[in-house]
Formats: sequence, structure tokens, C-alpha cells
Amino acid sequence: MTDSLLRPTLAVPLEGVRLRPWHLHDAPVLAEQANDREIWQNLRDIFPHPYRLEDAYWYIGLTTDPASTDIHLAIEVAGEAVGAISVLFKDDINRCSAEIGYWLGREYWGRGIVPVAVRVLTDYTFAHFEVSRLYAEIFARNAASARVLAKAGYQLEARLQKSIVKEGIVQDALLFASLKS
Repeated sequence: MTDSLLRPTLAVPLEGVRLRPWHLHDAPVLAEQANDREIWQNLRDIFPHPYRLEDAYWYIGLTTDPASTDIHLAIEVAGEAVGAISVLFKDDINRCSAEIGYWLGREYWGRGIVPVAVRVLTDYTFAHFEVSRLYAEIFARNAASARVLAKAGYQLEARLQKSIVKEGIVQDALLFASLKS
């Protein structure tokens, strides 16, 4: 995979919104937007809370590492990186699949940004990579994320009972997927 394909700038059909590669100068606003317990509660444990400036620099380093084989983009609104969206490619017998994940700063919730961003990145991934399936595994209690995926054209495939743990509580996950036509 070439670096340019993994780090595109993508137009989003919403005023002032685009997906683009991360830059070091994004670190302060990333740390500010990501330091929200309600965001953290719906993400994997690798996403820290509290989210500090050092965490932002670490994450941007990961996303800009030339050895990275995944897509990690900033969700930019009005010139500021206020969220993240990624595609993690799988390997071996799962190489036709990739996982999509995302989060958005609280002040931008409810504007319809993430469903459109998910659709744009899904279409881009299907067009440029040998992937026939994109999926997302979300906390079953996260109704907002379920709506995002449904609006982006993803189908609910399964409820994975007692499959994830957060803050010591074992809970269900929902598995959504979009298939390349």
C-alpha cells in the first residue's frame, strides 16, 4: 500500500468538513477534544482518559509513521481536527476485511458529520483497496453509534453477547458491516 493511498485528503459533502492526514500542530486541539469521559467510555482501552497532550503527540506519531499500514485521518471542521476516523486492515485469512472506527468531539455531535464521513471513507476504501467488507464493533449501549452506522449504509449483523469489557463490566457488542457491491 502506498503512503498516498493511506493518507488521503477526502472531501466530505458538508460545509467546512473534510477528512485529512494528521499533523503535529493538531496535537493541542486533539488533546482538548479527546479529553472527554463520554467519548472514552465508547472506545477501546488504548484510548486514554484523561487524554493529555503527550497522548495526542503519541497518536499523531502513530498515524504518520511511514511503516503504518492503516488509514488514520482527522475529521476536520472549519479548519480544526475535531475527531478521528480510521480503517484498520486485517491480514491472513481476514485480508478481505477491514475495521472502521471513529469518534467526534462533543460540540460537533448531532450535526450529521460522522455518518457522512463514514460513508466517504467506506467508498474510498472499497475503491482503492482489495477489501470486500468493512465492519465496526460497537458497544451495544451506544445507540448514537448504531444510528451513525445505519445512516452510513451499514447493516447490523450480530449482537455479540458478553464479548467486551469496559471499566470491569462485561457487556454486549453490536457488529455492523458494509459489503462491497
